[in-house]
Amino acid sequence: MPAITADTLTLPRVTGPTPSDTERPVRSITTGPRGYEGEGFPVVRAFGGVSAAALDPFIHMDQMGEIEYQPGEPRGTDWHPHRGFETVTYMIDGRFAHQDSHGGGGLITDGATQWMTAGSGILHIETPPAELVDSGGLFHGVQLWVNLPKKDKFAAPKYQSIEGGEVKLLASDDGGALVRIIAGDVDGQAGPGATHTPITLAHATIEPGARLNLPWNRDFNALVYVLSGRGSVGPVGRSIEQGQLAVFGPGDRITVDAGGSQDSNRPALEVLLLGGKPIREPVFQYGPFVMNSKSEIIEAMDDFNAGRFGSIPPNALRPHSTS
Repeated sequence: MPAITADTLTLPRVTGPTPSDTERPVRSITTGPRGYEGEGFPVVRAFGGVSAAALDPFIHMDQMGEIEYQPGEPRGTDWHPHRGFETVTYMIDGRFAHQDSHGGGGLITDGATQWMTAGSGILHIETPPAELVDSGGLFHGVQLWVNLPKKDKFAAPKYQSIEGGEVKLLASDDGGALVRIIAGDVDGQAGPGATHTPITLAHATIEPGARLNLPWNRDFNALVYVLSGRGSVGPVGRSIEQGQLAVFGPGDRITVDAGGSQDSNRPALEVLLLGGKPIREPVFQYGPFVMNSKSEIIEAMDDFNAGRFGSIPPNALRPHSTS
Protein backbone atom coordinates (compact mmCIF):
# COMPACT_ATOMS: atom_id res chain seq x y z
CA MET A 1 0.00 0.00 0.00
CA PRO A 2 -0.65 2.35 -1.65
CA ALA A 3 -1.03 1.59 -5.35
CA ILE A 4 -0.35 5.09 -6.71
CA THR A 5 3.00 6.60 -5.71
CA ALA A 6 5.08 9.51 -6.98
CA ASP A 7 8.29 11.40 -6.31
CA THR A 8 7.09 14.21 -4.05
CA LEU A 9 10.10 16.36 -4.96
CA THR A 10 8.65 16.87 -8.45
CA LEU A 11 5.06 17.67 -7.40
CA PRO A 12 3.35 20.99 -6.62
CA ARG A 13 3.68 21.84 -2.92
CA VAL A 14 0.88 22.74 -0.55
CA THR A 15 1.05 26.41 0.40
CA GLY A 16 1.83 27.26 4.00
CA PRO A 17 -0.46 29.05 6.45
CA THR A 18 -1.01 32.81 6.46
CA PRO A 19 -1.00 34.85 9.68
CA SER A 20 -4.80 34.95 9.65
CA ASP A 21 -5.28 31.16 9.25
CA THR A 22 -6.59 29.18 12.20
CA GLU A 23 -5.93 25.49 12.91
CA ARG A 24 -8.96 23.25 13.20
CA PRO A 25 -9.16 21.70 16.69
CA VAL A 26 -9.93 18.00 17.17
CA ARG A 27 -13.40 17.48 18.59
CA SER A 28 -13.33 13.69 18.89
CA ILE A 29 -11.38 10.53 18.09
CA THR A 30 -13.33 7.28 17.82
CA THR A 31 -12.38 3.69 17.06
CA GLY A 32 -14.43 1.97 14.37
CA PRO A 33 -15.99 -1.38 15.31
CA ARG A 34 -15.23 -4.41 13.16
CA GLY A 35 -17.85 -6.39 11.28
CA TYR A 36 -18.68 -8.21 8.06
CA GLU A 37 -20.38 -7.02 4.88
CA GLY A 38 -21.95 -8.61 1.81
CA GLU A 39 -21.05 -12.27 1.37
CA GLY A 40 -18.79 -12.09 4.42
CA PHE A 41 -15.79 -9.81 3.88
CA PRO A 42 -14.29 -8.09 6.96
CA VAL A 43 -14.74 -4.35 7.41
CA VAL A 44 -14.10 -1.58 9.91
CA ARG A 45 -17.19 0.62 10.36
CA ALA A 46 -15.23 3.85 10.25
CA PHE A 47 -18.07 6.13 11.37
CA GLY A 48 -19.24 3.98 14.29
CA GLY A 49 -20.10 6.05 17.36
CA VAL A 50 -20.02 9.43 15.56
CA SER A 51 -23.10 11.65 15.42
CA ALA A 52 -24.86 12.10 12.08
CA ALA A 53 -24.56 15.88 12.45
CA ALA A 54 -20.76 15.65 12.65
CA LEU A 55 -20.61 13.43 9.55
CA ASP A 56 -23.09 15.30 7.29
CA PRO A 57 -23.03 15.00 4.22
CA PHE A 58 -21.46 11.54 4.68
CA ILE A 59 -23.64 8.63 5.73
CA HIS A 60 -21.45 5.57 6.09
CA MET A 61 -17.89 4.36 5.46
CA ASP A 62 -16.32 0.90 5.58
CA GLN A 63 -12.62 0.10 5.40
CA MET A 64 -12.59 -3.22 3.54
CA GLY A 65 -9.64 -5.31 4.66
CA GLU A 66 -6.64 -4.86 4.76
CA ILE A 67 -6.48 -8.65 4.42
CA GLU A 68 -4.34 -11.26 2.71
CA TYR A 69 -6.87 -13.76 1.37
CA GLN A 70 -6.13 -17.43 0.89
CA PRO A 71 -7.42 -19.10 -2.32
CA GLY A 72 -11.21 -19.35 -2.22
CA GLU A 73 -11.63 -16.78 0.57
CA PRO A 74 -12.34 -13.45 -1.22
CA ARG A 75 -15.94 -12.27 -0.85
CA GLY A 76 -18.01 -9.39 -2.18
CA THR A 77 -21.70 -8.53 -2.46
CA ASP A 78 -24.43 -9.99 -4.62
CA TRP A 79 -26.87 -7.82 -6.61
CA HIS A 80 -28.63 -5.26 -4.40
CA PRO A 81 -30.46 -1.91 -4.73
CA HIS A 82 -29.65 1.68 -3.74
CA ARG A 83 -31.54 4.97 -3.85
CA GLY A 84 -30.95 8.53 -2.66
CA PHE A 85 -27.15 8.79 -2.34
CA GLU A 86 -23.79 8.06 -4.00
CA THR A 87 -21.44 5.13 -3.34
CA VAL A 88 -17.71 5.68 -3.70
CA THR A 89 -15.45 2.60 -3.83
CA TYR A 90 -11.70 3.27 -3.65
CA MET A 91 -9.39 0.29 -4.13
CA ILE A 92 -5.92 0.63 -2.64
CA ASP A 93 -4.78 -2.96 -3.14
CA GLY A 94 -6.47 -5.83 -4.93
CA ARG A 95 -9.31 -5.90 -7.45
CA PHE A 96 -13.08 -5.45 -7.30
CA ALA A 97 -15.45 -5.93 -10.24
CA HIS A 98 -18.53 -3.70 -10.52
CA GLN A 99 -21.66 -3.91 -12.66
CA ASP A 100 -24.98 -2.05 -12.45
CA SER A 101 -28.42 -2.04 -14.03
CA HIS A 102 -27.80 1.21 -15.95
CA GLY A 103 -24.80 0.03 -17.97
CA GLY A 104 -22.00 1.05 -15.63
CA GLY A 105 -19.22 -1.27 -14.63
CA GLY A 106 -15.63 -2.33 -14.81
CA LEU A 107 -12.68 -3.52 -12.77
CA ILE A 108 -11.54 -1.31 -9.89
CA THR A 109 -7.88 -1.87 -9.06
CA ASP A 110 -4.60 -0.28 -7.89
CA GLY A 111 -5.73 3.13 -6.70
CA ALA A 112 -8.84 3.41 -8.90
CA THR A 113 -12.23 4.67 -7.76
CA GLN A 114 -15.73 3.90 -8.94
CA TRP A 115 -18.28 6.59 -8.18
CA MET A 116 -21.88 5.50 -8.53
CA THR A 117 -24.75 7.96 -8.23
CA ALA A 118 -27.69 5.77 -7.19
CA GLY A 119 -30.09 8.71 -7.42
CA SER A 120 -33.61 7.54 -8.36
CA GLY A 121 -32.65 3.89 -8.06
CA ILE A 122 -30.13 1.34 -9.27
CA LEU A 123 -29.13 -2.30 -8.85
CA HIS A 124 -25.46 -3.22 -8.64
CA ILE A 125 -22.95 -5.84 -7.63
CA GLU A 126 -19.39 -5.55 -6.31
CA THR A 127 -17.41 -8.76 -6.17
CA PRO A 128 -13.80 -9.94 -6.42
CA PRO A 129 -13.12 -11.22 -9.95
CA ALA A 130 -12.92 -15.00 -10.39
CA GLU A 131 -9.14 -15.01 -10.76
CA LEU A 132 -8.68 -13.27 -7.37
CA VAL A 133 -11.07 -15.71 -5.69
CA ASP A 134 -9.13 -18.63 -7.16
CA SER A 135 -5.67 -17.29 -6.32
CA GLY A 136 -6.25 -15.29 -3.17
CA GLY A 137 -4.18 -12.19 -2.51
CA LEU A 138 -4.12 -8.78 -0.87
CA PHE A 139 -7.42 -6.90 -0.67
CA HIS A 140 -7.80 -3.39 0.75
CA GLY A 141 -10.25 -0.63 -0.07
CA VAL A 142 -12.83 1.82 1.18
CA GLN A 143 -16.51 2.31 0.46
CA LEU A 144 -18.02 5.69 1.29
CA TRP A 145 -21.70 6.72 1.10
CA VAL A 146 -22.28 10.40 0.24
CA ASN A 147 -25.77 11.76 0.85
CA LEU A 148 -27.70 13.63 -1.84
CA PRO A 149 -29.83 16.68 -1.02
CA LYS A 150 -33.58 16.36 -1.46
CA LYS A 151 -33.44 18.10 -4.85
CA ASP A 152 -31.05 15.41 -6.17
CA LYS A 153 -32.51 12.27 -4.56
CA PHE A 154 -34.14 11.31 -7.86
CA ALA A 155 -31.27 12.30 -10.14
CA ALA A 156 -30.58 9.97 -13.05
CA PRO A 157 -28.22 7.14 -12.01
CA LYS A 158 -24.64 7.66 -13.15
CA TYR A 159 -21.31 5.81 -13.06
CA GLN A 160 -17.82 7.32 -13.06
CA SER A 161 -14.63 5.31 -13.41
CA ILE A 162 -11.59 7.17 -12.04
CA GLU A 163 -8.32 5.39 -12.74
CA GLY A 164 -5.50 5.72 -10.22
CA GLY A 165 -3.35 7.71 -12.62
CA GLU A 166 -6.08 10.34 -13.03
CA VAL A 167 -6.05 11.63 -9.45
CA LYS A 168 -4.41 14.99 -8.75
CA LEU A 169 -1.13 14.68 -6.84
CA LEU A 170 0.30 17.19 -4.36
CA ALA A 171 3.19 17.16 -1.89
CA SER A 172 3.32 18.68 1.58
CA ASP A 173 5.44 21.79 1.94
CA ASP A 174 8.34 19.69 3.32
CA GLY A 175 7.97 16.95 0.67
CA GLY A 176 7.32 14.31 3.34
CA ALA A 177 3.72 13.61 2.39
CA LEU A 178 1.96 12.64 -0.85
CA VAL A 179 -1.67 13.71 -1.28
CA ARG A 180 -3.93 12.09 -3.89
CA ILE A 181 -7.03 14.22 -4.55
CA ILE A 182 -9.86 11.99 -5.76
CA ALA A 183 -12.65 14.57 -5.66
CA GLY A 184 -13.07 18.18 -4.65
CA ASP A 185 -10.40 20.81 -4.16
CA VAL A 186 -7.30 21.08 -1.98
CA ASP A 187 -5.27 24.29 -2.13
CA GLY A 188 -6.67 25.18 -5.54
CA GLN A 189 -5.94 21.74 -7.01
CA ALA A 190 -9.01 19.75 -8.09
CA GLY A 191 -9.52 15.99 -8.27
CA PRO A 192 -11.33 14.28 -11.18
CA GLY A 193 -14.44 13.08 -9.32
CA ALA A 194 -17.69 14.89 -10.23
CA THR A 195 -20.05 15.15 -7.26
CA HIS A 196 -23.61 16.37 -6.69
CA THR A 197 -22.84 17.26 -3.09
CA PRO A 198 -19.80 19.56 -2.63
CA ILE A 199 -17.14 17.41 -0.95
CA THR A 200 -13.40 16.79 -0.83
CA LEU A 201 -11.94 13.27 -0.73
CA ALA A 202 -8.18 12.65 -0.63
CA HIS A 203 -5.73 9.92 0.40
CA ALA A 204 -2.40 10.95 1.96
CA THR A 205 0.76 8.99 2.69
CA ILE A 206 2.85 10.70 5.38
CA GLU A 207 6.38 9.45 5.94
CA PRO A 208 7.64 8.80 9.50
CA GLY A 209 8.24 12.07 11.33
CA ALA A 210 6.69 14.19 8.55
CA ARG A 211 3.82 16.66 8.91
CA LEU A 212 0.91 17.37 6.58
CA ASN A 213 -0.70 20.78 7.07
CA LEU A 214 -3.49 21.42 4.57
CA PRO A 215 -5.80 24.35 3.87
CA TRP A 216 -9.42 23.23 4.20
CA ASN A 217 -12.67 24.83 3.05
CA ARG A 218 -14.18 26.67 6.01
CA ASP A 219 -17.69 25.75 4.83
CA PHE A 220 -16.89 22.02 4.96
CA ASN A 221 -16.68 19.68 7.91
CA ALA A 222 -13.35 17.86 8.28
CA LEU A 223 -12.65 14.19 9.02
CA VAL A 224 -9.40 12.20 9.04
CA TYR A 225 -9.53 8.40 9.05
CA VAL A 226 -6.38 6.34 9.63
CA LEU A 227 -6.08 3.48 7.14
CA SER A 228 -2.69 2.35 8.42
CA GLY A 229 0.05 3.46 10.81
CA ARG A 230 0.01 5.87 13.73
CA GLY A 231 0.58 9.53 14.42
CA SER A 232 -1.22 12.58 15.79
CA VAL A 233 -3.76 15.15 14.65
CA GLY A 234 -4.66 18.74 15.37
CA PRO A 235 -2.80 21.68 16.89
CA VAL A 236 -2.13 19.89 20.20
CA GLY A 237 -1.10 16.58 18.62
CA ARG A 238 -3.74 14.10 19.80
CA SER A 239 -2.64 10.51 19.22
CA ILE A 240 -4.38 8.49 16.53
CA GLU A 241 -3.85 5.06 14.95
CA GLN A 242 -5.20 2.57 12.44
CA GLY A 243 -9.00 2.25 12.48
CA GLN A 244 -9.62 5.58 14.21
CA LEU A 245 -11.50 8.65 12.96
CA ALA A 246 -10.80 12.25 13.97
CA VAL A 247 -13.58 14.84 13.72
CA PHE A 248 -12.32 18.42 13.53
CA GLY A 249 -13.94 21.67 14.58
CA PRO A 250 -14.05 24.90 12.54
CA GLY A 251 -11.00 26.60 11.10
CA ASP A 252 -8.84 27.03 8.00
CA ARG A 253 -6.31 24.18 8.13
CA ILE A 254 -5.89 20.51 9.12
CA THR A 255 -2.69 19.10 10.64
CA VAL A 256 -1.69 15.41 10.61
CA ASP A 257 1.71 14.24 11.92
CA ALA A 258 3.17 10.78 11.30
CA GLY A 259 4.84 9.04 14.20
CA GLY A 260 8.62 8.88 14.02
CA SER A 261 8.53 5.08 13.98
CA GLN A 262 6.06 2.83 12.17
CA ASP A 263 5.63 -0.93 11.93
CA SER A 264 7.78 -2.65 9.30
CA ASN A 265 4.72 -3.88 7.40
CA ARG A 266 3.15 -0.41 7.52
CA PRO A 267 6.07 1.92 6.88
CA ALA A 268 4.08 5.20 6.65
CA LEU A 269 0.96 6.82 8.04
CA GLU A 270 -1.92 6.40 5.55
CA VAL A 271 -5.00 8.59 6.03
CA LEU A 272 -8.20 9.48 4.23
CA LEU A 273 -9.11 13.18 4.35
CA LEU A 274 -12.83 13.88 3.97
CA GLY A 275 -14.98 16.96 4.13
CA GLY A 276 -18.18 18.31 2.67
CA LYS A 277 -20.78 21.00 2.89
CA PRO A 278 -23.44 19.82 5.36
CA ILE A 279 -26.86 19.29 3.77
CA ARG A 280 -28.78 19.76 7.04
CA GLU A 281 -31.90 17.89 5.94
CA PRO A 282 -33.73 15.03 7.67
CA VAL A 283 -32.16 11.62 6.98
CA PHE A 284 -34.18 8.41 7.01
CA GLN A 285 -32.10 5.35 6.20
CA TYR A 286 -33.34 1.82 5.80
CA GLY A 287 -30.64 -0.54 4.59
CA PRO A 288 -29.64 0.51 1.06
CA PHE A 289 -32.07 3.46 0.87
CA VAL A 290 -31.25 6.96 2.18
CA MET A 291 -34.17 9.38 1.94
CA ASN A 292 -35.72 12.35 3.77
CA SER A 293 -38.84 10.69 5.23
CA LYS A 294 -40.30 7.33 6.22
CA SER A 295 -42.87 7.58 3.42
CA GLU A 296 -40.05 7.94 0.87
CA ILE A 297 -38.42 4.79 2.26
CA ILE A 298 -41.69 2.90 1.80
CA GLU A 299 -41.92 4.29 -1.73
CA ALA A 300 -38.35 3.13 -2.44
CA MET A 301 -39.14 -0.39 -1.25
CA ASP A 302 -42.32 -0.49 -3.35
CA ASP A 303 -40.44 0.75 -6.44
CA PHE A 304 -37.69 -1.81 -5.93
CA ASN A 305 -40.17 -4.66 -5.49
CA ALA A 306 -42.00 -3.50 -8.62
CA GLY A 307 -38.79 -3.68 -10.68
CA ARG A 308 -38.43 0.08 -11.23
CA PHE A 309 -34.69 0.14 -10.39
CA GLY A 310 -33.77 -1.50 -13.68
CA SER A 311 -32.99 -5.11 -14.54
CA ILE A 312 -30.01 -7.34 -13.88
CA PRO A 313 -28.21 -7.66 -17.24
CA PRO A 314 -28.49 -10.99 -19.14
CA ASN A 315 -24.81 -11.88 -18.72
CA ALA A 316 -24.53 -10.43 -15.25
CA LEU A 317 -21.62 -10.81 -12.88
CA ARG A 318 -22.23 -13.22 -10.03
CA PRO A 319 -20.18 -13.91 -6.90
CA HIS A 320 -17.57 -16.55 -7.79
CA SER A 321 -16.90 -19.55 -5.60
CA THR A 322 -14.20 -22.18 -5.88
CA SER A 323 -16.54 -24.83 -4.47
